[in-house]
Amino acid sequence: MKNKVVLFSLACAAALSADTIKSIEYKDVNKLSPEILNETLSMKVGDELNNEKLNSALLKFYKFGYFDDITVSNENGILKFVFKEKPSISNVDIKGYKSRAEDLDAVRTAINLKKGAMYTEKRVKEAKEKLLSMLESEGFINSVVETEIENINDKAIKITFNVNKGDEIIIKKANYHGASALEQDDFDHVTANKEKEFASWWFGQNDGEVKIDQLKYDSKRINELYFEKGYLDAQVKEPFLDIDFASDQAKLDFFVTEGTKYTTNNIKIYLDSSIVDPETIYPELKLIVGNTFNIKKLRADQEYIRTQVADKGYAFVDVKFDLIKDEKNQKVDVVYNVVPGKKVYINDVKISGNTKTLDRVVRRDVYLAPGDLYNLTDFKDSTNKLKRSRFFENVVIEEKRISDEKLDIVVKVTEAATGSLMLGGGYGSYDKLMVNGSINEANMFGSGLGLGLSADLSARTSRFEISLKNPAINDSDYNGEVEIHNSESEINRDKYDSTIKTQGFSVAVGKQIVRDLYAGARYKLDFVSEDYDYDSDFLTKYELKDDAFKEKNKLYDSQDYISSSITPYLNFDNTDDFYMPREGIKAGTSLEYAGVGGDSKYLKSSTYAKYFYSLEDLTELDWVLRLKTQMKILVDNGQINQGDSLYLGGAKTLRGYKSYAFPSNETGYQTDPYKNLWANSVEMSFPLIPSAKMRWGLFYDYGMIGQDTFNDVKRSGTGALLEWISPMGPLQLIFAHALDAEAGDDTSSFEFSLGSSF
Repeated sequence: MKNKVVLFSLACAAALSADTIKSIEYKDVNKLSPEILNETLSMKVGDELNNEKLNSALLKFYKFGYFDDITVSNENGILKFVFKEKPSISNVDIKGYKSRAEDLDAVRTAINLKKGAMYTEKRVKEAKEKLLSMLESEGFINSVVETEIENINDKAIKITFNVNKGDEIIIKKANYHGASALEQDDFDHVTANKEKEFASWWFGQNDGEVKIDQLKYDSKRINELYFEKGYLDAQVKEPFLDIDFASDQAKLDFFVTEGTKYTTNNIKIYLDSSIVDPETIYPELKLIVGNTFNIKKLRADQEYIRTQVADKGYAFVDVKFDLIKDEKNQKVDVVYNVVPGKKVYINDVKISGNTKTLDRVVRRDVYLAPGDLYNLTDFKDSTNKLKRSRFFENVVIEEKRISDEKLDIVVKVTEAATGSLMLGGGYGSYDKLMVNGSINEANMFGSGLGLGLSADLSARTSRFEISLKNPAINDSDYNGEVEIHNSESEINRDKYDSTIKTQGFSVAVGKQIVRDLYAGARYKLDFVSEDYDYDSDFLTKYELKDDAFKEKNKLYDSQDYISSSITPYLNFDNTDDFYMPREGIKAGTSLEYAGVGGDSKYLKSSTYAKYFYSLEDLTELDWVLRLKTQMKILVDNGQINQGDSLYLGGAKTLRGYKSYAFPSNETGYQTDPYKNLWANSVEMSFPLIPSAKMRWGLFYDYGMIGQDTFNDVKRSGTGALLEWISPMGPLQLIFAHALDAEAGDDTSSFEFSLGSSF
């Protein structure tokens, strides 16, 4: 086809006479704009028709790859081009492979065939080969994929892939010949091909499916595992897979030579001290003299050294290491040689993959700009900042070397679904059935603006809220938020019920002070109504009391009041992920001053801190320690209403007890608001199904609350939880037990929520 088109076009061009061009017409072309067509033609109206330029233009048109045929004619200076475009793909159907629509969409993406894409035989052939490769990687041997092409019309084609899955081979036995220091469970953590386990359908169990494409890497993974355990002489040969096609079962054999375990004897860093003093690096190294050698920790140390030097502008620093083994004493010396190279500056920052999010929204979270001296920490922090934005499913930032002293930063992002509909709920002994839901768009029109509408409903509470957030006003360091809310909370006691209704709004403005640290202030105006409904029998008995008793034991009076406050705050966040951090700190402190007009007059200090630490470096297991503490102190500055009181209990402060569990006023008489609260949580999170982003954990909560001190009420709770970062947001199932509940305490044993996390 290609030769035919080109030769025909050249023949037409040669036959054209050398007239002056009066007009230029392009017909039947949609894939190229007139501007591109004119630029490619390189001739315009008024020019003399040049056959050489015309032939060159025709060749360039064809090289765009959009056309099956191109013809050109000249009618008295009227130059006409007629294009026959290649058809587009109207639909891609895949039969016999996946059943769920979401899975099929993922397959279409993987084979790079989407609705609207241009049809070519080469593209379909590559898609077929990719399908076969995917089937083989999933353990299906000798699969067949047949292709059907259906012409819908001249401009559209339907493609159908008929998949006949081959035999699914199951590994019934995996042998690790020569392995004695490590066990099969150790190997199962690193290899893709594993022996089938009992109840293989259960979460986390090995299904034994053969993954042909991963076989060549499994021996290297096992070798790496031995190096992590200190066996520097270990050798693992390529595995042998023995398949019995009669039963579709296989036996997998690895052949291992372990050698001996080495300990780290000495570490030496050769580095120009005028750049970085090596003595400041030694205390931070993960490899410790006297401990078992670990290649994983060595590479972490190598990266740490590189970071310290690269932060000084030496982007192309080379950190080499030598291992000097003492085989007789089973010890190894580690020697690092650091070659810094030249200082490097940023030439340009290029952004790709952001089909929705505007370039400026991405660029404002990249800490390096053209002309800046290179800094590796800035480079890494940019990745974390973009991930925390929630706008992107994946973020990859690459360095493209321009010269010894310049490089480009290439930011590649994959857009995430920033709009979400979330539903969740739970059950408590007090609140009964609880339902919460929200509609959020975190990245409106790709601008970074966030719009949210949420509702929380239960038998005792309701809250509705709408908010608009701007994380970077005019792409500056300033952020802002406007929020409107309406809530109603009902608290039931033995002698009375109280209902607090609140309607109001808040406006906040903040600014990034230094990296990861934000400061700002929020103004809030609330119109509050407190209603108290006493039990009729209790009220009758109370009316019979004398005046002295009533003076000492007053009832709550229903009242309406206005709370107008301003709250300056500081927030810090350097965690490595928005939904499931493994490293970093989240912390904040604020001081609410109520008394900017209104009736309430108080000061409320609120401070919280969350700490996340991965134990992988210490235990080589994917365990994450989570710590949380929060403290609130209420100071009377003229008037504290009952609705201003602090309360303890619920998923946010003390699991195992319902919200508003403490203080629990069962006397029916008015008491002073509680003004001191301290709540703490310890969690250990473990992997469940890493590929599905599912984890489980154990927790312990301890809380204190009081009127003038923290210890009027002290309670604790413990339990387990399941968490899943689902396509709709983070889902948590909480199974809690109140450890030291007393008679009359309102407890809650189970909750689930969609949209909240630790």
